[in-house]
Amino acid sequence: MMAKSARNKTIDFDLDHAPAGVLEQMLTAGDDLTSRDAVLDHSINGDSFKILPQLPDGFADLALIDPPYNLDKRYDGLKFKHLNDHDYQTYTQRWIDLVKPKLKPTASIYVFADWQTSIAIAPILAQNFTIKNRITWQREKGRGAKTNWKNGMEDIWFLTQDDKEYTFNVDQVKQRRQVIAPYRENGKAKDWQESAAGRFRDTMPSNFWDDISIPYWSMAENTGHPTQKPEKLLAKVILASSNPGDVILDPFAGAGSSLVTAKKLNRHFVGVEQSKLYTAWGIYRLQLADQDKTIQGYADGVFWERNTGALQRRISKK
Repeated sequence: MMAKSARNKTIDFDLDHAPAGVLEQMLTAGDDLTSRDAVLDHSINGDSFKILPQLPDGFADLALIDPPYNLDKRYDGLKFKHLNDHDYQTYTQRWIDLVKPKLKPTASIYVFADWQTSIAIAPILAQNFTIKNRITWQREKGRGAKTNWKNGMEDIWFLTQDDKEYTFNVDQVKQRRQVIAPYRENGKAKDWQESAAGRFRDTMPSNFWDDISIPYWSMAENTGHPTQKPEKLLAKVILASSNPGDVILDPFAGAGSSLVTAKKLNRHFVGVEQSKLYTAWGIYRLQLADQDKTIQGYADGVFWERNTGALQRRISKK
């Protein structure tokens, strides 16, 4: 195996070389999963369709659902095969039926999808939840196509159990943007702030997110998972739709990004992941989060535009 560069922070160890304590912390279907205390702040290795029925009912304040998109894809040797729309809708309804009993009446749900999957599942989501919004985020990586437009966007469906009663902390998910043409009123700054590092405005969040960077090899959060979601993306969702001390449920946890982000933001979590390897990577990342709670692109209580790391650091020091 070729040695990695010293700057390559990708987490991709195999199970034979798992760091100390990782495998010992992993829960499985053979453990007692029936009480909140038994599963809280744990990552469970197993098939969600078998694990979810074992979990206690009504414990989750927020569910983050990132199931396999309806594509032919391999995940650590496990293959998801593309289905026709009807069969994928049936698959979606199966996990909904298992997730819903685990949610509190005031819980919110976020479902991740590519554009084709999004079209197929929208009617099923509408039958089971209140659709509050569809977020589109710019995924700046991706392969080009010679006969079609490159897929540079993905969707996140924002859903609630109750139409009126749910958590949404809008002031915690504002985006800080640099002001290019500042407006003044009576000689004073209007709706913007000035610092030694520059001028900026904290703007209200929209349902189009163009500030997300996909994890890459020199980022500490990067893993070998093929469809890893950025911590910054998940932080927006978690801060908006939960409060400190709330419980986040992720039944398709992958390499643990949602669990790590929840921990960094002082939330509890319960994750389920079928791949033992991905579960191990996630548990190791949870260990690292004990010492490092930083989230790339989120600082001083606001989300920053992409590629403004130097500006963040200068303002944070003031």
